[in-house]
Amino acid sequence: MQKRVILENYSKKPDMEQTPIIPQYDRDLDFGVKITEEEYLPEEFLTGELYDPSKDLSGYQRPPVDLLEDYKTTGDRIDNEELKRNRDKIVEILGQYKTGIEKIYATVGPTVTFYEIVPKEGDSIARIRRFEDDIAWSIAAAGVRIIAPMPGKGAVRIEVPNDEPDIVSMRSVIKSAKFQESRFDLPLVIGKTISGEIYTFDLAKMPHLLVAGATGQGKSALLNVILASLLYRKHPAELKIVIVDPKKVELTPYSKIEKHFLAKLPGIEEPVISDTQKVVHTLKSLCMEMDNRYDLLKMAGVRNVKEYNEKFVNRQLNPMNGHRYMPYILLVIDEFADLIMTAGKEFEEPIARLAQLARATGIHLIIATQRPTTDIITGLIKANFPARIALRVTSTIDSITILDVPGANRLIGRGDMLVSTGGADPIRVQCAFVDTPEIDRLMDFIRLQPGYGAAYDLPEYVNEN
Repeated sequence: MQKRVILENYSKKPDMEQTPIIPQYDRDLDFGVKITEEEYLPEEFLTGELYDPSKDLSGYQRPPVDLLEDYKTTGDRIDNEELKRNRDKIVEILGQYKTGIEKIYATVGPTVTFYEIVPKEGDSIARIRRFEDDIAWSIAAAGVRIIAPMPGKGAVRIEVPNDEPDIVSMRSVIKSAKFQESRFDLPLVIGKTISGEIYTFDLAKMPHLLVAGATGQGKSALLNVILASLLYRKHPAELKIVIVDPKKVELTPYSKIEKHFLAKLPGIEEPVISDTQKVVHTLKSLCMEMDNRYDLLKMAGVRNVKEYNEKFVNRQLNPMNGHRYMPYILLVIDEFADLIMTAGKEFEEPIARLAQLARATGIHLIIATQRPTTDIITGLIKANFPARIALRVTSTIDSITILDVPGANRLIGRGDMLVSTGGADPIRVQCAFVDTPEIDRLMDFIRLQPGYGAAYDLPEYVNEN
């Protein structure tokens, strides 16, 4: 166990002629309860031990990967005949438009194979993009996508769906070393890229995530993958989740872990919120929590919740002055468009405020919608959600609304998606597959362990009316 050196001893009770020694940073605080001449530092400060946020649930065990299915894959996802057939068709169609090919490479992924083409010197790369529909027609495949030119390379990439796609199991991505050994604050693993690499990122750096796509393309499944990956890596003391599910059926299994991971308003019975008015009150309560956390950050002289918690763990912040350990709070909204339609500005205002300011306080948002239109995904939302995931949509305009670039209309569906983190071109990823029985087993494993007395309480919100 780590120990801290006690520089001064505060345990000696002062006599009538002596005043207690109080650290300077506690004298000037103007929040909560002040230390007076009759009060002393908490006993924990005198032991030299670091604060352990997981001490109340020290016996909590993270879920094992055995709870997830091990879907068998074919191994060789695409045979040489299919590779040769697609290569010959690509060469033939480009030859018809008098575009020569110097080299062509193939990289096989779980559901998509991409062909990297180096045109002959003097041939225009930009012309190849115009042949996208012709190439898709010649290969007789839906979902052909062309990137011309590839970033950082003088080449063209043509993505062609495999005849027999493989399943990317949740178990395979969860147990991968890339995910298990990552040092992210909020690690997410969502699937594999088309080159077969595990795709993981840190939600705390995003800082918010927008998910959009047409109906039935895998939005709710993706939310399950995101939540499951966090439950596999985080302790209940480190993460609290506010779940908003207007459809009332998609995310209800998570109500089982109310006393471990969920947060809600005091007095609300349903752990997964579906009533519109309660959603609005919860959002305004989250804004109050954000403001309270900013006050604590200001008093502690730090810029974000990570630095604040490090000081608290090292016993540099006194709980008697209102300081507390602050877990990350994740707000998940399954159908954003429905709430916009029913609550309007009353819902938009707290969402916009959280999106603009909540990052430093450890509050992060994930919102999903099946209506990627400009009245739902407004400029304010896009400006504060640099991380976006687009599943298959029906038109180029919808793709541009979500990602600012076309391409999502060329996806093949069933978890095929484009991920943009605010950088260069979006990355094509195949979402991991997690079935409902797997989620139920995961929830039951967590539910049967000792938990807190109740869900994490958000600040009580009183309606002005």
